[in-house]
Amino acid sequence: MKSIVNLIILFVSFVSFSQTVETYTYAIKNNNSLKLDVYTPEKIADSIKLPVVIWMHGGGFSGGSRYGRDEQKFMNYLAKNEYVGVSISYRLLRKGAKTGFGCQCLKEDKLFTFANAAEDFLDATNYIIQNSDSLNIDTKKIIAGGSSAGAEVVLSAVYMKDYFIEDTSNYDAITYAGLISFAGAMVDENFITKENVVPTVLFHGTKDNIVPYSKAAHHLCKPNEKGYLILNGSGVIFTMLEKLNMSYYLFRVEEGQHEVQAIPFHELDSIIRFLNNTIVDSKVIQTKRLVFKH
Repeated sequence: MKSIVNLIILFVSFVSFSQTVETYTYAIKNNNSLKLDVYTPEKIADSIKLPVVIWMHGGGFSGGSRYGRDEQKFMNYLAKNEYVGVSISYRLLRKGAKTGFGCQCLKEDKLFTFANAAEDFLDATNYIIQNSDSLNIDTKKIIAGGSSAGAEVVLSAVYMKDYFIEDTSNYDAITYAGLISFAGAMVDENFITKENVVPTVLFHGTKDNIVPYSKAAHHLCKPNEKGYLILNGSGVIFTMLEKLNMSYYLFRVEEGQHEVQAIPFHELDSIIRFLNNTIVDSKVIQTKRLVFKH
């Protein structure tokens, strides 16, 4: 009898934590069909609206995938925890470029790449809002997330769209409730204001040699190099959030390099608790965690 009961419990758990995945085209640009995958808990009532994480993968604007192994694992984790997970494709404008996205890539080309990817992220968000009823999404609880290049983009989309996009009227319906950045940085931290600031999760290594933790050049380029562009990483961003009395969760890895951009599966429970407390329950929580690179 005991073994039968255990089997029943396992079956119920499987049903409770299963999810569905649907793929949609959110935009077509320059013959590129941009798609997104929506991961939703199964068997939820039509009346239930869930918070959503819209996720942008990394890859230096030349690689990566919305359906990479880690992306799928993360989206499934979100669905199991009563979130909708959305993983998006976007224009990889540096794919095949001889100069890549480092110090030989012109500063102007880097800014152009940021701007176009931010536009893609905003367009994907608009698609989610426009279809929120059928996707069971609470449009007041939209969380922007990304790693590395994707984190640079979501910081640009949430805090700097007026800088990168000349006419933002198409995006007036968008209000982000939170942000997740794994090894991200932004061009100007002063665009974070009391009007647009949101609870923000920041993971970063202090010795990141690609996306700086503090205020430094992208890829540590020298001033005389074409790709010299000063960026402001998590160390600067969390200081602004603290100044504005906004919630943040800073996970700083001493001596850590760009590997901190990887989705930290061992820390996702803590991240979800932070999001639930600050976005769902509207608490102000400021957490700084310091760990040393193994």
